[in-house]
Amino acid sequence: MELPAALRQAVDKALEGVPLPVLKQAAEVLSRRYRAETRDGRLHLSDDLAAKAYLATRLPATYAAVRASLEAVTEARENFAPRSLIDVGAGPGTVFWAARDCWDSLEDAMLVETSPAIRAVGTDLARHAEPVTARYLAADVLGKFPDLKPADLVTLAYVLDELPPEKIEPLVDRLWALTGDTLVIVEPGTPAGWQRILRVRTRLIEAGAHLIAPCPHSQECPLVAPDWCHFSRRVARSRLHRLAKGGEVPWEDEKFIYIAASRHAGEAFEARVLAPPQASSGMVRLKLCDAEGTAGERLLTRRDGTAFKAARKLDWGDAIYSE
Repeated sequence: MELPAALRQAVDKALEGVPLPVLKQAAEVLSRRYRAETRDGRLHLSDDLAAKAYLATRLPATYAAVRASLEAVTEARENFAPRSLIDVGAGPGTVFWAARDCWDSLEDAMLVETSPAIRAVGTDLARHAEPVTARYLAADVLGKFPDLKPADLVTLAYVLDELPPEKIEPLVDRLWALTGDTLVIVEPGTPAGWQRILRVRTRLIEAGAHLIAPCPHSQECPLVAPDWCHFSRRVARSRLHRLAKGGEVPWEDEKFIYIAASRHAGEAFEARVLAPPQASSGMVRLKLCDAEGTAGERLLTRRDGTAFKAARKLDWGDAIYSE
């Protein structure tokens, strides 16, 4: 997956003049904070240099994870055409750009962000997104947002890992209250990220939300640690991306986990593929979470006919719909 051309050009322009050694050092600090899920009261993107390091090293991967999560919403709700977006903890507008790429219907986006540095970077990027309008609201993620009106689509991406655990449910309540139609929350695809999404999932079910992705059911999650639910997207690295991260290969795999909930039921599906399919001559082995609330492996062979042919086309994260 690659960034949209308009966003890629805007990022290149924003990074002009930043010395590579300085960018690499800032990228290393930022990467350590993300990997450690540091909660020290400071924002990951607290200054201009951290914001630009994010553009060079984290934006492509975060965009890919969010875009994949939103794509799952389009599959579950084919007629969903959001006109308005609220993205909380918006950073440089990563979710906004993914939603803009996903839905031509999008007209207006309100981006809630605490850091002045990242708001400035995001505002510059958003100028390249016309005719869609994106505006920043300077507010704390844990604030009440009294001036916001509900939006068709509400999102929170890669934010919960920065918050104390006891703040998760109250924030989910506020986000759901702002949701006119669909809420999407994305987290890193780590065991800890999955646990946070499980807390969100429980809260949304209690609120009466319809889970539309990735879960095919609203029962208790059948996975048990050390196993955990997560997905992956391969991200193309630009030359600057490789240099800033000290990487050799022209791609990286971003692991993520998400939950999408709606005030309207999505299209029912039989199962979700929970791991890369294992295929060999004449057989495909799938790890599935199914609509009955169970998880396990399913082996299909040539004897299964059309089901086998369909299974050979499946990928990690795909939903399986009835014929």
